[in-house]
Amino acid sequence: MRAAQLKAVLPRELLASVVVFLVALPLCMGIAIASGMPPAKGLITGIIGGLVVGWLAGSPLQVSGPAAGLAVLVFELVRQHGMAMLGPILLLAGFLQLVAGRLRLGCWFRVTAPAVVYGMLAGIGVLIVLSQVHVMLDGVPQPSGLDNLTGFPAAVAEAIPGLGWQAGLLGLTTMLVMWAWDKLRPHKLRFVPGALLGVGLTTGASLLLALQVKRVQVPENLADAIDWLHPADLLNLADPSLLVAAFAVAFIASAETLLSAAAVDRMHNGQRSDFDKELSAQGVGNMLCGLVGALPMTGVIVRSSANVQAGATTRLSAM
Repeated sequence: MRAAQLKAVLPRELLASVVVFLVALPLCMGIAIASGMPPAKGLITGIIGGLVVGWLAGSPLQVSGPAAGLAVLVFELVRQHGMAMLGPILLLAGFLQLVAGRLRLGCWFRVTAPAVVYGMLAGIGVLIVLSQVHVMLDGVPQPSGLDNLTGFPAAVAEAIPGLGWQAGLLGLTTMLVMWAWDKLRPHKLRFVPGALLGVGLTTGASLLLALQVKRVQVPENLADAIDWLHPADLLNLADPSLLVAAFAVAFIASAETLLSAAAVDRMHNGQRSDFDKELSAQGVGNMLCGLVGALPMTGVIVRSSANVQAGATTRLSAM
């Protein structure tokens, strides 16, 4: 990009970057919590998704990071095998994505009927909601969706006489603000996402009113959250269940990424996505996440749509 072109687009790209950052920050931490991982792990994945995948991406306006579509799978993997095993799984999953991209198999992922993928993601979404309503009441989610559903009345009964109702009220207010903003926001402020406004207002209210709710804990130095992959851990990939998990992560992440890329293409008139290049970039990103013990990543539609709506036209905004 020439200097004159860069000077022309830089203000708009910076604005889009700020919007994406503010939207991505709580989402990265929230998805990490939903996945049973420390919030800092989600931030590390978001950083890799922006700086590395954003630079290599075949879909220039798509934003990559931890995605809700993998939260349930990661939660189960961590519960069954521990966080240490997530690294080898992601390393293999990323390698599979990289190879698939180099073999130009991106189009084959798009052959999968959107109804199948959306149905899968909807089912995952239901499980996430069932688990996170407990978190919204400052409680602890149960291992299975059925346990979360049947345990909800008890969680409410425990929250009302205690302090959990304050957290629940904040959660409901956040959802109400998001819904109202999407319905009523002025055209001039269309680039401001409802999630950003909802999280910002309720966070400010909780601090102003000194509400007794749990706070997200992150280390002062994000590098302290890095858990480097040990070569000996790779031997555990001989376990068939871990191999199946790696293939599952690779497939779900690839399908969600490419569907998101196709959706982003319909939002703008700029450069179209190169699905094979995008798949390879996601593979590199997930391999790096495996090396540092972070969450898996995909291309994510919420952050990507915020990027487009904020006026982004180049890959600089996603970085």
